[in-house]
Amino acid sequence: MAKWTPKHEAPEPLEGPIVPTIIGGTILWFVLFLVQLPFYGWFDDRGHAWWVWTCLAGTGLGLYGVYFVKKRDTAIKRAAAAAKDGEAPAAE
Repeated sequence: MAKWTPKHEAPEPLEGPIVPTIIGGTILWFVLFLVQLPFYGWFDDRGHAWWVWTCLAGTGLGLYGVYFVKKRDTAIKRAAAAAKDGEAPAAE
């Protein structure tokens, strides 16, 4: 079997408003949890209670994601400022 070789260069990763995107997704998961919570009995009777808990898990993971992405964003800005000043970025 021949080794696969890409025919073109990979594009640069997109950088956009990452923190607001993660916050928006986390809020969406939490709203979905709150909307489904009054109907928990209905979901449980039909064996779909996991839908409610999936929304809560999405909220929890989203909160971790907000923390992680804010740290990443701060580190990127710190490295860019250090490169602009001609210094080596500090390792954490």
